[in-house]
Amino acid sequence: MDPLSLKSLLLLLPLLGCCVGQSILPEGPVSALVGGNVTLKTTITSQNLDVITWIFNNLNGVATFVGGNLRVTAAYTGRVSLNPTDGSLTLSALKPGDSGDYTVTVITSDTTLVGETKLQVVEPVSNVDIKSNVPDAIEYNSTVILTCSAIGSSLSFKWINGSVPIVVDGTRITEIKTNSSSVLTIKNVLRTDLVGPIYCTASNSLTTKSTTTPFNLTVYYGPDDVTITPANPPKFIQAGSTFNLTCSASSLPPASFTWYYNGMRIETSSSVLTLDMIKGYTEAANYTCRAENPKSKRSVPSPAVSFTIMEGISSVEIIGPTGDLIASNSTANLSCQATGGTVGKVDWLKDGKPLGPSSPRVVFAADESSVLISPLQKDDNGRFTCRVSNAVSSKEAHYNMRVVYGPEQPTITARKAVEVNQQVELTCSAASVPPANYIWKLNGTATTTTAAVFIIASATYKDAGTYTCEAHNIITSKTTSTSHNLSVQGEGTLDGLSDGAIAGIVIAVIIAVALVVVGVWHYCRQKVPATSPY
Repeated sequence: MDPLSLKSLLLLLPLLGCCVGQSILPEGPVSALVGGNVTLKTTITSQNLDVITWIFNNLNGVATFVGGNLRVTAAYTGRVSLNPTDGSLTLSALKPGDSGDYTVTVITSDTTLVGETKLQVVEPVSNVDIKSNVPDAIEYNSTVILTCSAIGSSLSFKWINGSVPIVVDGTRITEIKTNSSSVLTIKNVLRTDLVGPIYCTASNSLTTKSTTTPFNLTVYYGPDDVTITPANPPKFIQAGSTFNLTCSASSLPPASFTWYYNGMRIETSSSVLTLDMIKGYTEAANYTCRAENPKSKRSVPSPAVSFTIMEGISSVEIIGPTGDLIASNSTANLSCQATGGTVGKVDWLKDGKPLGPSSPRVVFAADESSVLISPLQKDDNGRFTCRVSNAVSSKEAHYNMRVVYGPEQPTITARKAVEVNQQVELTCSAASVPPANYIWKLNGTATTTTAAVFIIASATYKDAGTYTCEAHNIITSKTTSTSHNLSVQGEGTLDGLSDGAIAGIVIAVIIAVALVVVGVWHYCRQKVPATSPY
């Protein structure tokens, strides 16, 4: 068959098949990679086929099988094989130009069968890359344009922020797609838009590929949330303490800080403001800090905090009398002196309890820095405390007041009568500061006892008489005395029995009880009649 006749047959067979046959190819499209192989398989089961023809794009012949002979068009030489039992066509070394519509016509002795399908030769995805219009961005100000490009055919693109797909809203975030690229535009970019890393995935029907290197774009932001810690400091702060203020802000890059005192700049760039930096500021003041981002050029102030720096009380001393103070004669002026700081309040205490103007004898200065007691009394003995305080500190000092008095009228504690050989103690006591010295006399004659307790180890009759205790104060030179009469009597003459007498009585009772028991037993023996042995 000459080429012209073959070409005419190829053109006429599809028309004939369309009239008498059913489609024997899958609907398609069938996809295959450039350089690869593809088989366009028919639905015919193995049988003897008389004629098989394949046509490309309804015009160009591919291959024809007639009478057991296969003829391949020159454009497909070396790249085509045909299965004579079912009419399937295999193409190898695929080229992009192989994409298109393929028609097969099969003639048997009984019928003519025709099939059509579409072949799509796909170039694999490669060289996926992201480029940005800017090296970095400023939040709220910058427009970021990201372009994802790739090599391949029939490409589609997907953008990922970290692990979350980027949502295109069509307003602030838009996307323009082509067959080879996707352009993502983000207006008024936010820090959350590009937390990253950013990935771009390009795909077609057969292959998918993502950017091999994650893309990161820094979005500079802030400063936001500029605050001072503590936000509510005490009203007064003690000078020299470890108190400080810390300024913080959410910012990238980290913000620089400036501090202000009542609107006046403080010479420091630290985020922490210590008392050493403001030691000269002692008045009540408002403190603020201002955070500035060197990239965004934004400068934001913090809310103000207020406090006063106050010196604490360093030490307190009570100045008082140093000599002897005599009750009813002396006067005491106690002066409370504080150093360092401003005195806010002065409190006086005596023996731990508040001291007030309880009588005309106690007079306080107008500022309570001193107290005058006149005249002193014996009850003024004790520990006086001066407590000086202000809003940030409290210190106290002590003074031990000793008021000399006495001795007052002494008292003797002792029995009035004792028996011979008993021990006797006579105790003399007299209120006195300093403690009194004692002298004992018996019937007007001084004894050798100078202690407060007079002891007689074993009383005799000659120890009876009048005992006099004299109490003497070596400072007041005052002497007071009292007397006590002691009677010494014979053993057993005083109320109560002696140990010997008690022992005698006990023995006598025991003997009497024994005699009674014996008498009763003897009486009972006589009353019981004798029993006859018979």
